[in-house]
Order: sequence, then structure tokens, then C-alpha cells
Amino acid sequence: MVETAANGAEGEAAKPKTAKQLEKEAKKLAKLEKFKQKLDKKETTAPTKPKEKPEKVEKKLESKQAVLYTINTLEGEKKDVNCPMPDAYSPRFVEAAWYSWWRNEGFFKPEYGRKSINETNPKGTFVMVIPPPNVTGSLHLGHALTNAIEDVITRWNRMKGRTTLWNPGCDHAGIATQVVVEKKLWRNEQKTRHDIGREKFVEKVWEWKNEKGDRIYEQLRKLGSSFDWDRACFTMDPKLCRAVTEAFVRLHESGDIYRSNRLVNWSCTLKSAISDIEVDKMELPGRTFLAIPGYKEKVEFGVLVSFAYEIENSNEKVVVATTRIETMLGDVAVAVHPKDARYSHLIGKYVKHPFCDRKIPIITDDFVEMEFGTGAVKITPAHDPNDYEVGKRHDLPFITIFDDAGNIIGNYGKFTGMKRFDARKAILQQLTERGLYIETKDNAMVVPICSRSKDVVEPLMKPQWYVKCDEMAADAIKVVENGELKIIPEQHKRTWNHWLEGIRDWCISRQLWWGHRIPAYFVSILDSAVPAGTENDNNYWVSGRTEAEAKEKAANRFNVSIDNIKLEQDPDVLDTWFSSGLFPFSIFGWPEESEELKAFYPGTLLETGHDILFFWVARMVFLGRKLLGKLPFKEVFLHAMVRDAHGRKMSKSLGNVIDPMDVIHGISLEDLHKQLLDSNLDPKELKKATEGQKQDYPQGIPECGTDALRFALCAYTTQGRDINLDILRVQGYRFFCNKLWNATKFALMYLGDGFEFDAESDELSGNETEVDLWMLSRLSYAAKVCDEGIAQYDLTAATTACYNLWLYDLCDVYLEYLKPVFQGGNKETKSTAQKVLFKSLDIGLRLLSPFMPFITEELYQRLPRKKLIYPSICVAPYPEERECPWRDQGIEADVDVAQKIIKSIRSARATYNLPNKTKTDAFVTSTEDSIKEKVKTYSLLIGTLAYSIIYLDNAPAGCVIIPVTDKIQVHLLLKGLVDPKKELEKLGKKKGILTESINKLEQAVSAVDYSTKVPADVQLANTEKLTSSKGELERLVEAMDALQLMQ
Repeated sequence: MVETAANGAEGEAAKPKTAKQLEKEAKKLAKLEKFKQKLDKKETTAPTKPKEKPEKVEKKLESKQAVLYTINTLEGEKKDVNCPMPDAYSPRFVEAAWYSWWRNEGFFKPEYGRKSINETNPKGTFVMVIPPPNVTGSLHLGHALTNAIEDVITRWNRMKGRTTLWNPGCDHAGIATQVVVEKKLWRNEQKTRHDIGREKFVEKVWEWKNEKGDRIYEQLRKLGSSFDWDRACFTMDPKLCRAVTEAFVRLHESGDIYRSNRLVNWSCTLKSAISDIEVDKMELPGRTFLAIPGYKEKVEFGVLVSFAYEIENSNEKVVVATTRIETMLGDVAVAVHPKDARYSHLIGKYVKHPFCDRKIPIITDDFVEMEFGTGAVKITPAHDPNDYEVGKRHDLPFITIFDDAGNIIGNYGKFTGMKRFDARKAILQQLTERGLYIETKDNAMVVPICSRSKDVVEPLMKPQWYVKCDEMAADAIKVVENGELKIIPEQHKRTWNHWLEGIRDWCISRQLWWGHRIPAYFVSILDSAVPAGTENDNNYWVSGRTEAEAKEKAANRFNVSIDNIKLEQDPDVLDTWFSSGLFPFSIFGWPEESEELKAFYPGTLLETGHDILFFWVARMVFLGRKLLGKLPFKEVFLHAMVRDAHGRKMSKSLGNVIDPMDVIHGISLEDLHKQLLDSNLDPKELKKATEGQKQDYPQGIPECGTDALRFALCAYTTQGRDINLDILRVQGYRFFCNKLWNATKFALMYLGDGFEFDAESDELSGNETEVDLWMLSRLSYAAKVCDEGIAQYDLTAATTACYNLWLYDLCDVYLEYLKPVFQGGNKETKSTAQKVLFKSLDIGLRLLSPFMPFITEELYQRLPRKKLIYPSICVAPYPEERECPWRDQGIEADVDVAQKIIKSIRSARATYNLPNKTKTDAFVTSTEDSIKEKVKTYSLLIGTLAYSIIYLDNAPAGCVIIPVTDKIQVHLLLKGLVDPKKELEKLGKKKGILTESINKLEQAVSAVDYSTKVPADVQLANTEKLTSSKGELERLVEAMDALQLMQ
């Protein structure tokens, strides 16, 4: 309504309306529509009897049921928009049929509207690739956010006339997919992958991919994502496999890929190295028992165990501490600080290992903190990242004590063959029996957990393939510093530099069967004159695009005949991030110099979550620069993370993950609970998650539709770090869709009587009223803000401008103003208003289209035109200032004054409980003639929206005086409309309740511990309530004073 508008001369952002306000206003628009229908009947027919009651009841029943689109429309055919519009907005009706038509017409292809992809487009080119989702997955809200943002940017670029390509694709997700298929194999056949062999297992994975792999694409289509589906790529497609092989071979030949035996993140359950991003860091406050795969009993973590080593040939002992007592089997040194006087006499001496025949030297190293613990540190280089560096510095032996499954290996008596955490308990017991155990203390720590298997990650020495990163990282820092690559928001540049400055070489080996098998071969030479090599010797490894090429390389390297070469291909596969890093050019046919590669590489933008800035974005930059000499994109836009309404990370383990399909279609609380039961949650977490669902979604999640979800996600995207998504806000935008629907339906009746907009003669007539010109000015302002907002990735600015334009400008003001114009205006005035109204709808829909593609297409197709120039709104031009040169800040300032008068009158009417149908006489007075003239000019607007008749004469007796500004007063005639005595009684009761409420709040706020004990959000709510209540009390007192004078 008008009183909530806050559009000043500069069009400041108004406060978004609540879900309840939107619902109320949607009902109001429906009533307005019925009023217009009655008005039309009055003009064209003789008076008729009132409608019978049963007809009204039927209408109400119909509106409660979700309306479906039932017209038989073949896949890819255009939707029939000649059918009547349903009474209320129905997402399922609106979203039906459009997507397949868009796709069939080729609107999403870069070839649309041009002869070839290489044709020069003066408006430019926009190319972006999807962050390829895992083929195993289904969409979560993080995907929905990514795709909403990317589709808005893509659709905007397409509407700007650029050659536009958003390329879809899917990642083979090595570990995730292999785990899923292995579980399925065991469930269905009670077999492991080793039982059926590598070849058969890979066949099983392909079967699963072909059966399930399209699910995520279907969900992307449901979100309205405007991909060119004919160019969809899978990272295991032959084209992409060739690029992966080529990249590996080139980098191996240049020395940028090499083999080394180093510590890796090892999953004993998966029996594979995993990347840092697949390691969840679980923070423990102290002693905690965790359920670990493969163990019946929970395992203790979060403690620091102290034990003693005996000094050789001495009665002295050295006390050390560890959080992983089992690793003491691999200890090879005890380190102390060189300046620590307590141990200076022991430096160079040895301690005896209690469980094996090993002498352990006492060494010095600056990394030891003298003040921490005893100042003596056990060194296990083969099982700890810090100790690994110490071991390298001091040339210590690296003794591995675990096999791939996490069992103890080596000569350790009864411990040998034990599982690592069983050995933990057994070693502690033996230390106690030998008098070497000292104590166990609570210790806050971080436990690395494999995100796939939920096992504790073990640092393990393994020969693996690595990519040299130092030079590539330095180059990546340089291109950001010199502006070649722009990172948005800029705050992430600091993270970029921090990661890249401290970069380590990238481990790209994975001990899996599903993925790109490493094209590297170990060379054995069938010639005794040539010494045999070892797996750790880089010289005995060759790479090749084919085995034949690799053999030829080996023969040349060792100067022997090809017949004397025997090759064995590395069984490992490449890290999934390696193929993903090639994605911006492998999808276009690299290493071939294809037409697509020339047209679409480098891309324009990479948009993704800030959490994979290093894991994916940096690696694309590395590989693009190294292999093609070009950046893969010019800009990187990083969006925030989606959290739940309480600010918690969305996690399967917390049971608070929301499926976007459930938001689009709606879901009952009972079905939400069922999803939790199927999710294998820990029983304690299951109970918490169930209670959380009851609290957050007591009625389940209502059907919101795709457009409302997309708009909500984009509206949340201020360029910060986190989004706390409240589903009620999404529902609020669903009501906003209903408002758009009803407003357009109502406006289309004003555009009846054979009106058809002619684009060829769309100049202004010169007969526009000031309110018409104001509406055009607001359109111009919204076009500027939206266009600039999307260009700068400030989607919140654009969504706010769209929201304000439709709700506050078009619905609250202009449509209300037009009511008497079409009721009693002359033909010329009506014709002018129709033209302005059409422009308002057309431009308003096009501004909103990238955010809400379905409802805007549905309404755009229903606008009455002489000729439809653009077949779809998604290829119509995006409005910009040049198309809307109507900004007039003077008129906006005048209407702002008019709205202040309207707000004051309506506020007073509400205080005296006057219904809208009761007109009031309002006498506006001012000390300035110029203001009087403005009031006269806008008297129709003020009168219509304030339910009053506006006078500029002297006010009679019986008026209440309402100050509007220091120069304007309104005298509202209430005599005869209200009973002063009765109203005073009512207001007196209200005053008492309000005063009591204010006193209670003030008492609470003045409490000594209020600022420390009461949550910040509650304090803010209390402050707002107190301010509001005091303002209301002030108005009540003024109203009562005025009523006293009327008695």
C-alpha cells in the first residue's frame, strides 16, 4: 500500500514487504479485478440482478485448488496462452511447457540469430561454463544458488544481444561414484569390485551412470537454467579423455608432472589418497568417542597422552606427548629446542624404543616450542606432516607402520596385524604395564575425517604423481595483481594470494578404478646390461598418448630396441580436479584447434562458490596458462555459502539439507521426516534434526515454485560470505509472484477494448499526465539500476529495484491511480494511460525476466501487441537507459510530497477506524503557493489513494489537523463520520494496553544484565518495538486531543 512506499526523488530502496502483507495485497488486487469487471458490465449492459451466493462459493472453492495446465501441447511446441488466466498464480500452471519450447527454438544456443559462432558480433560474446556437478548427486541449495546466479547473468547477456553460451556438463566424481557403485554391487550381488575385476567394475559404473546420470540434468532444467544442452559434456566422454591424456603427457614431458614418495591424505576405508577438499575437519573440545567404520566400539579422541622414553645407558627418562599414541611405533627421533638447557646434556644421546629393537636419537630443532608440554617432541616422519619436514631436514629414516587398510605392519610383536585403533588401546596398556605411561589429559583438537567414507584420515607415505605448482602459482598471483584476471568480491584476492604463496605441489594420483587412468608406464628392460629401476625413480617412468608411443619413448631413453621394452601402466587414476581443471577448453575439443575453441576460449566469466577458489579456480588458471598460454576467463565471481535459517552450515550429518525440488513443489512435514529416516543419520542427530524440522517447518514447506526460489536466492546474494536462507522469505516471493499475476491480469482488462500496442509508433503522445510521466520515470530508474546491478554482479540491487517497481510503483500507486481514469476519463486520456501501462508491464517483465523466467514469459506472451517482434521474452532486449529516457527527478520529488500527504491521511483514517468505502473530505493547506499548485496537480492521485476528496479551501469546523511537513497541513473532516465519545472510549482502552506494553519493555531493557544476557537479535526487535509503540502512543494521544475538541 502507499504508506509503505519509500521512493524519494532518488528512488531509495524501500523495505521489502512481509509474506502476510503480500498475501493481503494479492487478495486486494483480486478484489480490484472484480471491481473492474463490474465497472465494465455497468458501462456495456443494463443493470442486472446481484449474483447468486452459490456462484460465489464455487469461485472460492476453485481458487483454493492448484490450477494445472491441461491443454494438450506436444514436447517442444509453444504453450497455448489464449486460454483464460487462472484466478490466482499457480507455479505448476505457469511453469508448464515453456522450457521444452525454449530449448526446441534454440534460444539457448550461441548460434541463435546468427549464421555461425564465428560471426563477429558488435555487441560482444559471453561464455561461461558450469561448475560441473557430480554425476552421482542430486541438487542441493548450493547448486540452486549457483545456477540461479549464473542463469540470471547468462539470460541478461543474451537479452543484451551478445553471442551467449552457458555450457553444461557433469563430473565423473571418481571417489563418490565408485563408493556408490561398490555399495550397490555389494547390496545386489554380495561382491566387491575385486571379485569382478577392474574391467567388469568399470562397465558396472557406466551402466549406473547411463541409468542415473540424467537426474541432475533434469533438476537443472526444472530450475529454468538456460544451458545449450547440445554441448553438454561429461568428463569421461572420449573428447575430454583425450584432452586429459594430452595434458598429462605434455606436463610430464616438460617436467611439470613428476613422481615422488611423500605424505598424502589416506583413507583406509577407500584405500586411496584423497584431496584436501574431501577432508572434513572435525573440531573436538576435548575427550570424545567417535564411531569409526570397521570398529564395533567407538574410538577415543581429543586426549593428549604423555609417556616416557628411557635414555640408553642411563636411569633418566624423557617425557613426550601425543594425540595418536599408536604412531609411537614409527618414532625415529625425539626433538628438543637447541636453547633448552633442560636437555642440553642429552643432545646426541639415544632413547630405547620399548617395543622394537630401535635406538632413537635426541636431536635439536627450532620448530620445538620449549614452553609447550615437556619441551620434548616425538618425531614420526612417515605419519605426521610436521614431523615429515623435520625428518627431511635431519635426514631421518621414514618408517611406515600402517598398510593401506590401516593395519600395523613391521616387527612389533603382538601389535603387528592389529587395526590401528585397536593398537592404540593395546599400546597404552603395555606402556602402563612397563611403567612408561604418565598421564592422559583432555585436549582440544581437530580430527581429519574423510567426507566420503567418514573414516579418520591417516597421513601416509605413498609414491604418487605430483604437479609442480611454484611457477604456475607465481604466475596466477601476477595475473590477479596486474588486473588481467579480476576476482569479485575483492576480499577474496587476499585468500587467493595466501593459498598460492604457501602452495605445495599437487598430488594427482588416486588409488581408484573409476576415472582417467594415468597414461604413465613403468619401464622394465629385458637387457641385463641396463640396471633395473625402482618405482620411485622418475627415470623409469614414461608417459604416452598410447602404449606404442610410450614404448618408443622408453626405447629412445635407454637406447635399446622396442622389443626389449616391457611396460606396466600405473593402475591409479587422476584426481577428479585434474580433468575439471581442463574443463574450460577440453569441452571445446582441445588439443584440436577447433572452430569452437577459437570462438569460445578464453571464456568471459567463471562463477562459483568461494569454497573452491583454490581447488578448482586456481587449477583452471594454472592449466589454461600452461597449456594454452591464455587465462580461461577474464573474471571470477564468487558467491556466498548457503546456510540454514539459524546460520548453520547445511550438512547431511546435521539433517538440515534442503532439496530445492522440495521448495519448488512443496513437501509435508511427515515427508521431510521420512527423508531423515532414509539418510542414515546418527540416532542423536536424527532426534535433533527432527525437532529442528518441526520448529522450522511446522506445516512442511509450502509450494513456492521455481521463480520464487530463484528470486529469493538472488535477493540474498549480497557480496558477502554467507546466506542464512529462511524458507518463509522464499514463500514471501511466492506471494510476490501472485501479486505480479493479479496485477497483470487486472491491468490487461484496462488494455482491453481492442487495444494493441504498436512498437513502430511507441513515441509518447505528449498528453501524458504528471502521474503517467512519474510512472515512466520510475521505469527509467529501475532499468538503470537493474542493468548496472547485473553488470556489476550486484544482484541484490537489481532484485530490490524490480521488487520496488512492481509493488510500490506499479501496484500501490499507478494501478490505483488509473482506477478513476478508466472509470470516468475521456478517450484520449484512457488511450495515453493504456500506452503507458503497456510500457510499464512490458519493461517491468523484461527487467524481471532473468530472475523469474517462467512467470515473465507467461505474462509477456499475453500482452496485446499489434506484432510480436521477439518470439520470447528471453531473446527480447533487456531494458536500459537508452530505451527508457524518461527519468524526471523533479516529478518524482513532487509525487514524493503527494505520497507523504496520502500516508498522513491514511494513517489518520486508520487511527479513527474509518473503512475504505467511507470517503473523507481533506483540506490541504500550505504557506507556499507552489505547493498548493502541486497538490492541485496531484489531487486525483492523492484523493484516489487516500480515499478522500481533496480541497484547497479553508477548512470548516470539526476537522482534525494532521501536520505533514513544516509547510503542509491536512485538515481532515471527521464531523458526522465518527462518534467522538465512542472513539474516545476505544482509543482510551488502546492507550492503556499500549502504555502497559511500553512500561514492560522499558523495564526489561533497563535491567542490569540486559545487554549481556539477551541475544542481539532480540535486543534489536525490542528496540524496534519500543520505538514503534511510542510513535503509536503519540498518535493516539493526538487523536484523543482532537476528539476532545469535537465533543
